[in-house]
Amino acid sequence: MIRAMCLARDARGVTAVEFALVAPVMLMTIMGLFDMGHAQYTRALLEGAIDKASRAATVEGSSTTSIDARVTTVVKQIAPSATLTFNRTTYSDFSDVGMPEDFDDVDKDGTCDNGEPFEDANGNGTYDLDRGKTGNGGARDAVLYTVSVSYKRILPIGRLIGQSDTMKLSVTSVLRNQPYGIQAFTETKNCP
Repeated sequence: MIRAMCLARDARGVTAVEFALVAPVMLMTIMGLFDMGHAQYTRALLEGAIDKASRAATVEGSSTTSIDARVTTVVKQIAPSATLTFNRTTYSDFSDVGMPEDFDDVDKDGTCDNGEPFEDANGNGTYDLDRGKTGNGGARDAVLYTVSVSYKRILPIGRLIGQSDTMKLSVTSVLRNQPYGIQAFTETKNCP
């Protein structure tokens, strides 16, 4: 009986037990913070590289291959296994970015159909919900430059909390091309 009371009052080893209970939560929190910090740092580098690249892309004669290579180099320094996807969409003006092509809604149903005339801003012969054209465009065009990055997380924290092991980021920049040529015109067509 006395031995049991002494054992109940004995506090040796309590710290080890408490640490064993708290350590997993603390380690998950630290790993999560590190993973979030790495993702934010990668995003900041990507945004800086894209801003610099998009400024360079607006100058006449710039090579999209060399611009994309510079962005890739910056991102690969922090995420070596990253895969990057580049997309350029051109608009005649900043206000056109992400906007549908204009059409004359003759039947007032809110959709371009039944042969209604529309402005084929991107020149592909069909009505589109985004009037942009793929590519760098011409003089004074607004260019939406988008880079998507996918890389494997450096810590397995995603798997531990039910998320993907792959981190995905996407950053965009919009700038106007320098006035080095004549801006293209748009054609008026009819809806199908």
